[in-house]
Amino acid sequence: MLKKAFTPIDNAPLILFRITFGLLIAAESIVAIFTGWVKKNLMEPTVSIPHIGFDFLVPLPGYGMYFYYILMGVLGIFIMLGYKYRFSLGSFTILWIGVYLMQKASYNNHYYLLILVCLIMLFLPANQYASLDVKKNPSLKSLTMPQWCSWIMIVQMAIVYFFATLAKFYPDWLDGTFTGILFSSLSNYPVLGSVFTENWFHIFIAYAGIFFDGLIIPALLWKKTRNIALIASLLFHLFNSITLQIGIFPYFALSFIVFFYSPETIRYLFFKKKPQLQLEDLNKSYTFSKALTYFFIPFFILQLILPIRHYFIKGDVLWTEEAHRLSWRMMLRQKNGITHFKVIDKNTKQELPYNIVEKLTRKQLSLVTSKPDGIWQMAQHIKKEFAKKGVTVSIFIDSKLSVNNKPYKTFIDPTVDFAEAEWNYFGHNDWILLYDKQGNLIEK
Repeated sequence: MLKKAFTPIDNAPLILFRITFGLLIAAESIVAIFTGWVKKNLMEPTVSIPHIGFDFLVPLPGYGMYFYYILMGVLGIFIMLGYKYRFSLGSFTILWIGVYLMQKASYNNHYYLLILVCLIMLFLPANQYASLDVKKNPSLKSLTMPQWCSWIMIVQMAIVYFFATLAKFYPDWLDGTFTGILFSSLSNYPVLGSVFTENWFHIFIAYAGIFFDGLIIPALLWKKTRNIALIASLLFHLFNSITLQIGIFPYFALSFIVFFYSPETIRYLFFKKKPQLQLEDLNKSYTFSKALTYFFIPFFILQLILPIRHYFIKGDVLWTEEAHRLSWRMMLRQKNGITHFKVIDKNTKQELPYNIVEKLTRKQLSLVTSKPDGIWQMAQHIKKEFAKKGVTVSIFIDSKLSVNNKPYKTFIDPTVDFAEAEWNYFGHNDWILLYDKQGNLIEK
């Protein structure tokens, strides 16, 4: 097995993936400007809500974020063309991680997946054919790569799909409750609108999602089912793209399929001028890469740990949100929160008016009324805002939460002063109230 990992194979799949990957991230960056995403999420907000611990990352002033995204788009094109490949990819990775961390009101799992793939691609020889780097320096040219380069990509997607499958095994998914919520809002959709409201369709989508996520990797690996899996992937991802409008993720997911087909097939279909491998190419010797030991092994071990960490934290992750991110828990629930921040002057004991609606965007309001980290961060922002005025405050939270249109229940302990509360990065925050399966409050 280890020996096979270093067997030379045609590098056509990796080259094609680099081209597709560069095109997709360029599109993601430029389209974000023209759809107004950059303006709505990074320019209009007057309050910054980054990932906890990254308060120093704030959007650039003025039109700065437009230039930021234009630069990412240009770097994406450079990656596609294989121009100064590692510099371009490294620069894009830093910029993308920066924008990922500086806001979390608008979040998609493919933002995280992009980071992971960027990190992987930094270690892969994806610029050794059909690239401007090779044109400038012909000595870089190679027709082959070690087999492990393809395996790495397959393992990455296997992790994504496996944990996406596992996360769906909960009652509101299995009985079609959440898919019903998801598709009922599309009742005015042309032609299929009436179908989207039918219970049988909600059940079908729920189990189709489980079977697709659970079986797509094995089906792509097995030659006899590979073409069927390809067709299923096209139908599944294009349907999601059209109905759910989830950005580049469907096309990004499809781009990985090149690693499941034989390299010769990819070369024949997409690089007709690329020479076939000769005996000397197949006898090429690849030595053990330190990257496998020092980067990829810890990299994948961490990815296996992160999605299961919620099992070791008290409470239901669907309610608490603790350990929800970085776990491939994709499109699983709808949360509606009603939250009031009660601000008390510590000296006068009087309540001070504070209207979060006037200060936050719609997506930020959703974050700070239904997510515990958002609530905690908003409380810290309020505390700092009053501190600048020379006022020391206590902040108490009156929060009610509904998951998947279930009855509202008190979410946050109303007796806790959030001006003093701390955020637990690795465990349960005791100020999040917990309930048993019957909906009864669990005493601390």
